Amino acid sequence: MTHMHVAGSIHADATSPAPQWLMPPDDVNALVAGLWSKHAGRNEAGEVEIAGRTVSSIIAEVGSPVYVIDEDDFRTRARDWREAFSGWQVFYAGKSFLCTTVARWIAEEGLGLDVCTSGELTVALRGGVPPALIGMHGNNKSAEELREALEAGVGRIIVDSSHEITRLEQLCAELDTVADVMIRVTTGVEAHTHEYIATAHEDQKFGFSILGGAALVAMVRSQHSPFLRLLGIHSHIGSQIFDTGGFEVAARRTLKLIAQFKEATGVELEELDLGGGFGIAYTTVDTPATPTELAAGLRSIVEHECRGFGLQVPRMSVEPGRAICGPAGTAIYTVGTVKPVDIGSGMSRRYVSVDGGMSDNIRAALYAAEYSATLANREGRMGPVLSRVVGKHCEGGDILVRDEFLPDDVAPGDLIAIPAAGAYSRSMASNYNHVPRPPVVAIADGRISTLLRRETMDDLLALDAGA
Repeated sequence: MTHMHVAGSIHADATSPAPQWLMPPDDVNALVAGLWSKHAGRNEAGEVEIAGRTVSSIIAEVGSPVYVIDEDDFRTRARDWREAFSGWQVFYAGKSFLCTTVARWIAEEGLGLDVCTSGELTVALRGGVPPALIGMHGNNKSAEELREALEAGVGRIIVDSSHEITRLEQLCAELDTVADVMIRVTTGVEAHTHEYIATAHEDQKFGFSILGGAALVAMVRSQHSPFLRLLGIHSHIGSQIFDTGGFEVAARRTLKLIAQFKEATGVELEELDLGGGFGIAYTTVDTPATPTELAAGLRSIVEHECRGFGLQVPRMSVEPGRAICGPAGTAIYTVGTVKPVDIGSGMSRRYVSVDGGMSDNIRAALYAAEYSATLANREGRMGPVLSRVVGKHCEGGDILVRDEFLPDDVAPGDLIAIPAAGAYSRSMASNYNHVPRPPVVAIADGRISTLLRRETMDDLLALDAGA
């Protein structure tokens, strides 16, 4: 199993402007199956279709740019995770992409939902997610957010600090209720991921340290509080993770903590959430494991460690992260300009500018994350040239796809499709340069439905109190 680092390859090597992992394709028009949603492909005319609709017909109906979700692909992935982890609770990551319809899909497919703000909680409830299947995350939940979670009856609040414990106790006393909580712990495991999305090493903002003893103190305090019901431990080691290696150490340390807690209190905690953040394929070198493979690996790890500590296997939870919505989404853009740029030593790069940019996908600029792209409205008639897909914003770092081979005849008016755009694209979008955010549409059996409409200048000006 291989994969690239999520931070990607920012600089070229000495002999080629392309990163070492990117090779010229034998067929510049081929769609690599692992990168695209299950119902994406080229039709006989050479145009990309998604769930029965050509990209040109999508743009004609809803405009450009647009995020497209293959609904059946999304639902199938949700089902695959639920079935692979039968007996465990699977929680969808609301932060990856959430709207009312997606919340309804999640509820219909029997998954739980992680939220970390009042806004996400509101959408989850509006979409019909049972409160008992909602987990409330966040390292700095306000009193108002905690109150909303308690009043809604969320199934678990993942506690992240001693101040939060105090805040919860005060609210529970006021509301005459008891909060079901899990303690977020940091295990000291550094997942092979980007620094900003590795969440279990010691020097970061999330959770109570196991190694420093703060986690056990928080657990004992919660256990003895009349206002809290301690369910168990929550751990998360990062995002865009491709195998179960890091979870072995995380499971050992969290289960050891459960054993220590049992020794100290006589109580064996019944729940453990190992997090997840499993990776998806953004480029041809990414080879993520299947839910079935990951489930087998995690079950084996947990059972082995429980035997070693003399514990019963607790009720387990897992959080696939982007692995459900990421591959189900495609971003479609219209080309505005194309120009070759001499980068020295007799080498050049083709810059393909489109009608979106870092405002609708910040990950390439924020993490130097790598993506793939294809000429979508037709097949290219010429061979591959190294290209960079860039946006319209007034920033040199406004890059959507850092390195990709596109046909030499890409021209203004063509459509570019970027796969694996369902997660952390629209959810992290902004209005930089006062650009309205694109819509999100779902397609099922050739029918388009709007999940989030396109923003307009009226939307932006409605917030401007100046005039």
